[in-house]
Amino acid sequence: MTAHVSHMPRSDARDNRARILAAARTVFAEAGLGAPVREVARHAEVGPATLYRHFPTKRELILEAFADQRRVCQAVVHDALADPDPWRGFRSVIVRICELHARNRGFADAFMAAYPEAMDFAADRERTLRAVGELTRRAQQTGSLRPDFVLDDLILMLMAHRGAQDAPAAVRLAASRRFAAYVIEAFRAPPPEAAPAALPRAPRLGG
Repeated sequence: MTAHVSHMPRSDARDNRARILAAARTVFAEAGLGAPVREVARHAEVGPATLYRHFPTKRELILEAFADQRRVCQAVVHDALADPDPWRGFRSVIVRICELHARNRGFADAFMAAYPEAMDFAADRERTLRAVGELTRRAQQTGSLRPDFVLDDLILMLMAHRGAQDAPAAVRLAASRRFAAYVIEAFRAPPPEAAPAALPRAPRLGG
């Protein structure tokens, strides 16, 4: 009996932690990282003190809540680099990152380092940019990607894509996919007989 009773608080703590993380994923996905921690606690049906016992800071909660999304983002980069067709790999990064951001507003905020609590995600963004840099080099060598594309264009694209997150949830994903399709066409190199007009020099956006 003693062993059973002593085990129960540990089980309750695990349950509370799981509920807090599930609530955080839901709240941050819909409201972004600006959502207060108290709203996460309310959604999880636990008191703020219980939440803070498991996650003393909002940063720790964000890191744990988005662990799966971070792994997916790493897989996106890995798969794209492994694709023997660099242009197809480049396109897949655009489509999959846009979809990941459309599905989860909080992860988009974290990826773009829009909040101080999300600075740990800066390494994820830099990893993605390095991968896109390599894909850029390969795709431009094949003549598929316009020669004046620069990495800051990807940051600019993601900044513009954040507007799709304001759409109702029912149409957000479709809007994101349409946006990605337009962007890919804008990045595609034109036929040799129709050289692209020179773009103005890209400002530094990567931070």
